Amino acid sequence: MDVISVIRTKRDKGELSPEQIDWVIDAYTRGEVADEQMSALAMAILLNGMNRVEIARWTAAMINSGERMNFAQLSRPTADKHSTGGVGDKITLPLAPIVAACGAAVPQLSGRGLGHTGGTLDKLESIPGWRALLSNEEMLSVLESTGAVICAAGDGLAPADKKLYALRDVTGTVEAIPLIASSIMSKKIAEGTGSLVLDVKVGSGAFMKNIEDARELAATMVGLGTDHGVRTVALLTDMSAPLGLTAGNALEVRESVEVLAGGGPQDVVDLTLALAREMLDAAGLKDADPAKALADGSAMDVWRRMIAAQGGDPDAALPRPRAARRPRLRERCPHHPRRVRRRCRGLAPGCRPRAQGGPGPGRRGHRAPRQAGRQDHRGPAPDDPAHGHPGEVRVRPRSPERRGPDGPRGFGVHSEPDRAGPHRVTAGTTERGRWIPPAPLFSSTRASPRRDRRRGT
Repeated sequence: MDVISVIRTKRDKGELSPEQIDWVIDAYTRGEVADEQMSALAMAILLNGMNRVEIARWTAAMINSGERMNFAQLSRPTADKHSTGGVGDKITLPLAPIVAACGAAVPQLSGRGLGHTGGTLDKLESIPGWRALLSNEEMLSVLESTGAVICAAGDGLAPADKKLYALRDVTGTVEAIPLIASSIMSKKIAEGTGSLVLDVKVGSGAFMKNIEDARELAATMVGLGTDHGVRTVALLTDMSAPLGLTAGNALEVRESVEVLAGGGPQDVVDLTLALAREMLDAAGLKDADPAKALADGSAMDVWRRMIAAQGGDPDAALPRPRAARRPRLRERCPHHPRRVRRRCRGLAPGCRPRAQGGPGPGRRGHRAPRQAGRQDHRGPAPDDPAHGHPGEVRVRPRSPERRGPDGPRGFGVHSEPDRAGPHRVTAGTTERGRWIPPAPLFSSTRASPRRDRRRGT
């Protein structure tokens, strides 16, 4: 068997056999298949898709590429959560300690930034001394002592996904639904969690731009989890505007701590509690109240113990973004004259260092500076009825007069949200919940960012 025949099969819209899938995943993990060949296969999958049988086999092959963990020795039931990512999506940071404070164990294996979205590990590394890489023994120890751990997947856990994850980020194949579903579920199933809640983002700031793609991805992942004996539930939540008031690694950590301290933006608090209730329900702790754990400070106590157990200093000051100022000529980037050298770093579109392999997001292993980010000090305008960016749309269930034969399972696109989402997807069913709108950075009734910069605010 050779990789060229596998690429040609998917290029010509054929179905990959189980033998082809098993071989190509194993060969790529061992380094026999080159990155450019796997890139071609990933692009063919993006363009032509995979059926349910192919996705299930691809996921199983990625799981079998490494070891599997077992948390049976823990004294608590396990529950995990995964988000498909968006702008300002910092929910994992306050969510894990809240759920742990309610009696569940949260083995949160997280990743780096992918595409335009920020990575949970990148955010937490803003805390001085914090370690993302833990051995299996260290992970179990932190889980038993604190109830929650947020760390990177070990080298032995789904190593095929680790290589493919980084490759997709630089080859324009991030949005492939089969690859998203298999990447997420291979790690979560190999991790050994007993239950899983998926936060599938939909909107202009998410990988899934429309509700149909988001529902397809959610149903695919729920099916994969159920087939492997993991109780899996997915929520479809809005990402047509950033979550909270901050976007950027250190800024989002600071905002998460504010939520744990009893403050923070309301949209972040609402979504965190909604996901916490789903996780606790899936773990069999239906009587636990996450709002109480947040209010009485027990969630903050778990956060501090968790950070300290992973080498971090929960009291350390976080890096702050530098205020923008007019640059002097000697600071300008020689490759991109309109950018400041220390602010460009090859990140600007069209900057030659990025295209030639410089330190930009087009290269594997790139990480955004910890202090980089943006904060909105004003919040959403109270008189903005759309509660979003001008010209953007919201996705919500159809109004009663527009419902089809499926009743509440129909969807429509509207300019204003109602209070009927997000949607909850379980094995074979879709239910409606409460809409949790995000807070936009800018709205139509406020000054533009360009005008703010001229004022120096």
